Amino acid sequence: MTGAEGSGAEIRVLVVEDDPVAADAHVHYVDRVPGFRTVGKAHSGAEARRVLDRTEVDLLLLDLYLPDGHGLQLARSLRAAGHQADVIAVTSARDLTVVREGVSLGVVQYVLKPFTFATLRDRLVRYAEFRGAAGEAGSQDEVDRALATLRSPGPAALPKGLSAPTLERVTQTLRAATPEGLTATAAAATAGLSRITARRYLEHLVATGRAARSPQYGQVGRPELHYRWLSG
Repeated sequence: MTGAEGSGAEIRVLVVEDDPVAADAHVHYVDRVPGFRTVGKAHSGAEARRVLDRTEVDLLLLDLYLPDGHGLQLARSLRAAGHQADVIAVTSARDLTVVREGVSLGVVQYVLKPFTFATLRDRLVRYAEFRGAAGEAGSQDEVDRALATLRSPGPAALPKGLSAPTLERVTQTLRAATPEGLTATAAAATAGLSRITARRYLEHLVATGRAARSPQYGQVGRPELHYRWLSG
């Protein structure tokens, strides 16, 4: 760990994400968490290296799939160059081999896409608690408690009547839509659901901060709700 070690000091974060919309969302999320401040944003590994060469960074919020290489390759090269920033990997990768490799390269947390602000906030708060632990451990229990702060609780339960597989289908449908978004009717047709069911899942994504809802006027002048993906 580097830089702001003193109590009360802000943890300086570099967001590394190739998708500009997702990068902006991650910056917004980080800056909403007390004690954290985004000091840079990079859309590739090369850009991240340039930022690190001129800016003090304590934590990388790192997407693993970058246009110029894998995120773990970037983490490995940064370690070799003497950069000691910790890493929270933000990724859709679920390969446990990748997870194990990341541990040796300074990856202290993984956040699987899609995720909510609450999920990232939880990881950041736990990281801040872990980082703030100081002094000499007096027992194995103290060591275990320090490491346990990085572990997250089980996934939050979905509202009654919603299922994880269907939520994933609607999420992927919305992520694949144009920047203008789509209606509940269009989402239902793509995901193979009824319009009412699709709208329930879309509203859940809005409520959890992963999607936005806005009215758009059609040819007959009546507004129709369009849903647009927000998260990374």
